[in-house]
Amino acid sequence: MPNNDLTRLRIALTVFFAMDGFVFAGWVVRIPAIKEQTGASTSALGLALLGVSAGAVITMMLTGRLCRRFGSHPVTVICGVLLSLSVALPPLTHSVPALGAVLLVFGAAYGGINVAFNSAAVDLVTALRRPVMPSFHAAFSLGGMLGAGLGGLVAAHLSPTRHLLALTVVGLLVTAVAGRTLLRHEPPVPPDRPRHEEAARRPLDGRTRGLVLVFGLIALCTAFGEGALADWGALHLEQDLDAHPGVAAAGYSCFALAMTVGRLSGTALLERLGRTRTVVVGGTTAAAGMLLGALAPSVGAALLGYAVTGLGLANLFPVAVERAGALAGPSGVAIASTLGYGGMLLGPPAIGFMADWYSLPAALTSVAALAAVAAVIGFATRRTTAG
Repeated sequence: MPNNDLTRLRIALTVFFAMDGFVFAGWVVRIPAIKEQTGASTSALGLALLGVSAGAVITMMLTGRLCRRFGSHPVTVICGVLLSLSVALPPLTHSVPALGAVLLVFGAAYGGINVAFNSAAVDLVTALRRPVMPSFHAAFSLGGMLGAGLGGLVAAHLSPTRHLLALTVVGLLVTAVAGRTLLRHEPPVPPDRPRHEEAARRPLDGRTRGLVLVFGLIALCTAFGEGALADWGALHLEQDLDAHPGVAAAGYSCFALAMTVGRLSGTALLERLGRTRTVVVGGTTAAAGMLLGALAPSVGAALLGYAVTGLGLANLFPVAVERAGALAGPSGVAIASTLGYGGMLLGPPAIGFMADWYSLPAALTSVAALAAVAAVIGFATRRTTAG
């Protein structure tokens, strides 16, 4: 495939990653308004929000099969349309069961597009012969930050219905423009390698399946930390370190911004260090950062720890998904993504239980422990992650 076509595909996929983050963040900032509209209690809202998680996890494995059969590019476009349409549904509900039902649909579209465009990105990374996977995930992070920022600005001026309908329009326009490029081109195939979709049709042997699960475990360790910091990072600062609520709220922003910066520099880092060293250094850095963030006696040191954790974790998930996809095509991406998403779901409640048994700072050290596990796994699988 000519370099110009590869560049167009890279731009189109980057746009899809950014759109996904933008739409999802736009929905998240309107959750309080939707809670008030439906009259849901906190526990009832929590159950309804499980619809997003359930829909995503159920659909991820199915999407891997759809990508093998129909190709990752068409599936990405279809899921982009479904994501854009489904984000407009929550404001139309007026009961918790109805909200849970539409969030199941929204979660299915969200999980589907994540597997589809990551599968497409794996093919492109192989064709480019450059480790550009982190740049796609950086686009997702940037889209999320933009979506959350704009959502916060318009929340006082637009109703949830109008705001999320605007997200639908933006999502459909982006899908129409970027989707044309994906639909015009087949996933690129390097001349010396079979297409991942074709290779993935063959049954996985035990060793390959085991390696895919191992890379999925790296994704789980990374996402566990993301979920834990998103839900508990601010509370730790405010409750244990007496931070002002505004300063405490900035805790996750420090983490997210550092992760975005880490992903933007991820390609250069991978080219310089290779996959093994990137995972080992990243996991070790994240472990040290989270120990500081959890156990530091001052707010400033804890914020620094959050930022270091974000830098360390930044490229672990992209590398894990890319390696799983290289080994097993869309099925590998689906397995790693499902395990990763499971880690994000597992993190917040696990931290809560451990905080009840011990303390919140002690519970947050589990993030450091799992980051260290990811580093050990990266070193143990160095023969398959070298390069």
